[in-house]
Amino acid sequence: MSVLVEVCIDSLESLPIAEKAGAGRIELCSSLATGGLTASAGYMKAAARVANIPVYGIIRPREGDFLYSSDDVEIMLEDIHTAHKMGLNGVVIGALNAQGHIDADVVSAMIKQANGLGITFHRAIDHCASPFDALEFLMSHQVERVLTSGLAKRADEGMDTLKAMVEFCQGRLGIMPGAGVSPDNAKQIVDFTGAHEIHLSGKTTRASHMQYRNEKATMGNGDSDFDITVTNPDTIARAIAAVRG
Repeated sequence: MSVLVEVCIDSLESLPIAEKAGAGRIELCSSLATGGLTASAGYMKAAARVANIPVYGIIRPREGDFLYSSDDVEIMLEDIHTAHKMGLNGVVIGALNAQGHIDADVVSAMIKQANGLGITFHRAIDHCASPFDALEFLMSHQVERVLTSGLAKRADEGMDTLKAMVEFCQGRLGIMPGAGVSPDNAKQIVDFTGAHEIHLSGKTTRASHMQYRNEKATMGNGDSDFDITVTNPDTIARAIAAVRG
């Protein structure tokens, strides 16, 4: 079985690393430490310019829940327009109402705004009160796939639900396991669930090239400001080898 490996990144530096390691698609984010937020217009444009594989931009204006204000929605619609204008191949979207169901009006508006771009529904699905009703909605609204941990903290803890999702969708909607995916569990996840795509960051850190360092003036990062997060090509290559072995 051919399995596509999607890699989420939060720097342009990581894009060619992931691509060279064999990634089949990029999820373009900023701030992976908060679960991934919308990339800037300049970042989108640069990614579209250098990539030789599809790039999907996450549309998430802030960290936290997926219950969005009218201002949030306005921002997301503008960001989708920007993603289209900057040359991305798709967007990664999601929105819920206070009861934990897909916000049909908001999601429909985002799909319309995408104007032919590919669409992934993100892990808002894992916060749905009725996830299979959500899948039914997404199957009827031109969504390509859902990124999900199977409602669990990690995909390898949600495999029963992931398998049930794959069986429920019957190929009409891709189920892409993500969260905690590594070379050590990727094959087990795809073999058990029957998924044809899988998602990971495969991230590591590299040392900053700064020669002068003021260690006291931190920038709000829980870790060192002089440890730069990047994609680890070995992790990506090993995950790909595992799922295709």
